[in-house]
Order: sequence, then structure tokens, then C-alpha cells
Amino acid sequence: MFSSLMMNTWITASIVAVIAGMTGFFAVLRGSTFAAHAIPNGAFAGAAGASLLGINVIWGLAVFAVGGALGIGGLGRKARHDVVTALALVLMLGLGALFVSVSTEYAEETYSLLFGEVFGVSRGEVLPIAGLGLVAAAAIGLAFRRLMLTSTLPEVADARGVSTRKTEVYFLVVMALATSMTIPVVGALLMFSLMIGPAAAARAVTARPGVAMALSVAIALATVWASIVLSYRTNWPLGFFVGVAGAVFFLISKAARIRA
Repeated sequence: MFSSLMMNTWITASIVAVIAGMTGFFAVLRGSTFAAHAIPNGAFAGAAGASLLGINVIWGLAVFAVGGALGIGGLGRKARHDVVTALALVLMLGLGALFVSVSTEYAEETYSLLFGEVFGVSRGEVLPIAGLGLVAAAAIGLAFRRLMLTSTLPEVADARGVSTRKTEVYFLVVMALATSMTIPVVGALLMFSLMIGPAAAARAVTARPGVAMALSVAIALATVWASIVLSYRTNWPLGFFVGVAGAVFFLISKAARIRA
């Protein structure tokens, strides 16, 4: 389980968990969970296109994820945010279906992108994932106060000259970067559970921002590590354990809060 081949798995999964916990905290706080679901599923089209071109799927994911985030953030100014998000998702999924249909040797890689393949992470994928993770973490750290203000007191933020619209676009781009590095590990369909489950559980336990974000990261790490062990022992999909663990942690946190 801790062989040299598995080290790529542990390193990559840990990086993904940290960034998912940080980004998910603001996704839950800002009510952007639909976007957190739509961007990774839509970014799947970029991975499919990159595979057809013979380049690293991480870059295809990044291009489509960031493009989708900019589209949602930009068009959301003139239309309902949920409608724009849904339309962006439909467009990118349509492109993904086109890219998959023109390939006859894509079944295995399609499955891994949809449901994750953490045990198949190569050494060449570790560096891009780590790079995107550092960029996403730095972006969240630099705009932490602005993100907190626009998430909790948007009217006060506008009154102080902090643009809620620009901050929304900024956060969506950061979430797109986090999405790009997370999909190869837990998959497009189940990335949502790793980003939202731990964050929702942390928010149910405490309202203190710093503590909640740290707890979100800790729960995400525990989720990923436990899922790796269970998946390795049972040969069941990693995404199954990630999804179940996210729900279990949330239910435990809600029960603890009610009891308190």
C-alpha cells in the first residue's frame, strides 16, 4: 500500500483533499454548490478533447473548467445565475459527447475521468496537479478577507467598494483550477462529494471561518485517506467510498450539533 507506485496516489490524493476542502468551504458559504457540480462535469469535455489531441488531460480540464467559470460569471450578470450555470453545463456536456463519439478507443479513459482512477495517477500527472493546487491555495489565501466579506455581507462589501461580481468570477476561476486537479483522482461525477461533503460537515460544526476551513480540510483528508485504504482492500471504486464518507461525516456533524 505504501510502495513507490502508490506514493503518487497518496501525494496526489492529499493535495486534492486540501484544495477541495479549502475551495468547498467557500462554495458552501457562498451558495455556489450548483456551480461546483457543473464546472467539473462540464470540464470533462476538455479532458475528452485533450485525449483526442494526445496531450495531458489536465490541461484540457483546466481550459474548459476556466472557460466555463468565466462564462458562468460573465453571463450571470445579465441572467439568473442558476440558469446560466445549467446552460454552460449543457453546452460543455454536448461538446464532451461529440469528442467521445469520434473516438473508438476511449472507453477506459472515459470511465476513469467520470469516476476517478487514483491508483492510476502517473508521475507525470503529479507535478501539474501540485502546481494547480499551489495556485488555487495562493489565490484563496490572497483573497480570503474579500471572499469572506462578499460571502457573508454582500451589501456591506458593495458599500465599501468591494465588487461582489468580480469576486464571484474570481472565485469561480479558483474553483475551476481546483476542479482541474481533482477530476483525475475522484472523477467528474464524484468530485462534487469531496468538495461539498467535508465543507458542509465543517460548517455544521462551527461558524468560525478559520476553524471551519481547517476542519473542512481535515475531513477531506480523512475522507480521501480512508477511501484509498478501503478501495485498496476491497477493490471497490474509490468514488463510492468518497461519496459515502462525505455523507456520513455530514450526518455525524449534524447529529453532534443537534445534540449540543
